[in-house]
Amino acid sequence: MKLPRDFPFLGEEPDMKRHNTMDASDVQDLKEHAEHGAHEESLRPVAFTMSVLAVLVAVTTVLGERTHENAVLAQNQATDAWNEYQAQKIREYDTQLTADLMSVVTIDNKETAAKLNKVYSEHEKKWDSELKQDQATAESLQVAVEKGEARADRFDLGEIMLEIGLVITSVTLLTRSRIYWIVGLVFSITGIVAAASVYILK
Repeated sequence: MKLPRDFPFLGEEPDMKRHNTMDASDVQDLKEHAEHGAHEESLRPVAFTMSVLAVLVAVTTVLGERTHENAVLAQNQATDAWNEYQAQKIREYDTQLTADLMSVVTIDNKETAAKLNKVYSEHEKKWDSELKQDQATAESLQVAVEKGEARADRFDLGEIMLEIGLVITSVTLLTRSRIYWIVGLVFSITGIVAAASVYILK
């Protein structure tokens, strides 16, 4: 019986940890800086940028968390499917072993032996069909897990880049140097592209 190398067996927890995002105090500090900058005409575009980035960070965080949850759910379903496949495989092996033993052992009641062989043969055909279905289901779910993890990674990357962009942009309010605003925008655009790329993943 062949299973994927990365198949998580019963009792193992899938490695789908999320990084620590900005906490409430960090967001509050940035909000206060943005409000302060909004009072100065030259810094209003920077304050507006920070407000937009804060919203994008929140949205990306929510989408990333939901994607991670869906990936974990799919992983649990894939684990159940592989467990069912293993159970079916064991039953098929036991039936085949019994049928092989009956073919070499002499049984006085030929009629009963023929009936048993027929029953075992029918079970083997049935379980062979069910095994193929269980394997196809498990493999399909495993593909869904891999896609979910890839999407979650993109959202995580987008969230990190947006947070970095937001923090760097906020430095503009302290230094009055627009170079930080430009650098922050570069990081933020990278984060937006990373998060948006989720929807073009196959």
